[in-house]
Amino acid sequence: MDNTSLFVVVLLAGLTLVVLGLGAALLLSPKSFNFQKGEPYECGLPTHGTSWMQFRVGYYLYAILFLMFDVETIFLFPWSTVVRQMGMSGLISILIFIVVLSLGLAYAWRKGVLKWT
Repeated sequence: MDNTSLFVVVLLAGLTLVVLGLGAALLLSPKSFNFQKGEPYECGLPTHGTSWMQFRVGYYLYAILFLMFDVETIFLFPWSTVVRQMGMSGLISILIFIVVLSLGLAYAWRKGVLKWT
């Protein structure tokens, strides 16, 4: 079996499993239709005014920084599994990676991005 046919088989198997799962959920899930299910949830209180409001850009910057450092930290896990096989070059490369991360964090801290007020 060549790579193309293997890819097609895996793709079709994945699509079949997704369709079967969604179909089973639609058929087996309990159904109850009432007006309250369509209402937005706001801690039991009706909303006042518009729900479109502006947030400060600091919140977005904080979220982007969190995602950036979170994703970059994920790169440390595969490295930790092969660190002994990589030797000293692997250690040096990950130290450079951590220094660059630390410099990015220090820069964001210095610019005041991490302040809430």
